[in-house]
Amino acid sequence: MDHAVVIGASMSGLLAAAALHRLYAQVTVLDRDTLPAEDAHRRGVGQSRHAHGLLARGREIMDELLPGITAELVAQGAMRGDLQERARHVHAGRRLARGESGLTGLLVSRPLLEGQVRRRVGALQGVRVLSGRTVTGLLSREGRVSGVRLADGAPIPADLVVDAAGRGSRTPSWLGELGYEPPREERVTIDVRYGTREFRRRRDDLDGDLIVVVAPTPGAPRGGVALALEDERWIVTLAGYGEAPPPDLAGFAAFAATLPSPDVHELVTTAEPIGEPRAYHNPAAIRRRYERLARFPEGLLVTGDAVCAFNPLYGQGMTVAAMEAKELLDPDLNPLAYFRRVAGIVDTPWEITVGGDLRMPGVEGGLTPKMRMVHAYLDRFHAAAVHDPDLTRRFLRVTNLYDAPPALMSPAALIRVLRGGGGAPRVVPVPA
Repeated sequence: MDHAVVIGASMSGLLAAAALHRLYAQVTVLDRDTLPAEDAHRRGVGQSRHAHGLLARGREIMDELLPGITAELVAQGAMRGDLQERARHVHAGRRLARGESGLTGLLVSRPLLEGQVRRRVGALQGVRVLSGRTVTGLLSREGRVSGVRLADGAPIPADLVVDAAGRGSRTPSWLGELGYEPPREERVTIDVRYGTREFRRRRDDLDGDLIVVVAPTPGAPRGGVALALEDERWIVTLAGYGEAPPPDLAGFAAFAATLPSPDVHELVTTAEPIGEPRAYHNPAAIRRRYERLARFPEGLLVTGDAVCAFNPLYGQGMTVAAMEAKELLDPDLNPLAYFRRVAGIVDTPWEITVGGDLRMPGVEGGLTPKMRMVHAYLDRFHAAAVHDPDLTRRFLRVTNLYDAPPALMSPAALIRVLRGGGGAPRVVPVPA
């Protein structure tokens, strides 16, 4: 095979190119942005200035596709460590027990991560990453996609086109132009609004912990994360369903004080703020059901947010994109077979995120009896995990996409939950 074209130099597009480079003599990545020469925010990544979660599974796959990428990022200031050991995970209003999970995470800003991945991908033999190229249509020949057309009318022939253009993907409309049905779209209106501020980091902040994750609850539908970053910084993102934290420092701190845990509030009221506040609005989670189509043109695949754009509060997008990129290494790139494999990847995080969102006030759609039963169990699970590091580890393996949610209901887990007891949600005080 000779030439593959990837639409979009997003994380999903770059990782797709890293995989395709092993199969194709030439890979061309096209992005409409002017890509920065240095590590910097760019217009096409609207969430670049906000906290990003790179789950352990995603980091692991990135190292498979781009060997040594983790070590390179650490050498530039990113931090690697166990996701349970120096972290405060608060779920259902409870701080879960610490321990060693065996899951290695990476704390890194989006500009540094994307910049280093782009440098590595651009240095691969036969790979070109081109900026300022807007794809406006597909080329087709004899019933298959044969390349793309740029805004200036220039054609770029290809044996395979991979759409990694994100939420704004035009593949559904392009399919109509080629005489195919577009995929059915599932949309969950979440109206998540969030704001971010950065702070200077001192080694004794939060007693040396590096991660705080406070999940919203139905009674307090606000959440927040604080992540240590390179250059001795904290990035703190606060979010609400239907409401955003005020941008001014006093309002931001007051919003943090309403979270189901005092950890983030402690940080934002004691650390020195730097930079300007940033805001973002995510109206809906969207899944396009390509795997349910009866017909799809050969020579075209779709990946990343163009297939499924999750609620970003759960931090699963980059990891799902990495898992989908790995599927491009499969010898069977028949579109329908590929989309069935991708659906198997997306099912678990979609179930986790949508199930959590539907509990929140204002989110359209009702919980099924099964969902209600699962959430009632999870409340008991989290209550027991306050004192049981093994349960926390099991929970993190699910949220990091190593295990499916039923693993939380295994016989061994059930016994630990039943022994752990329960009760009303409460904030676990910071250990002395």
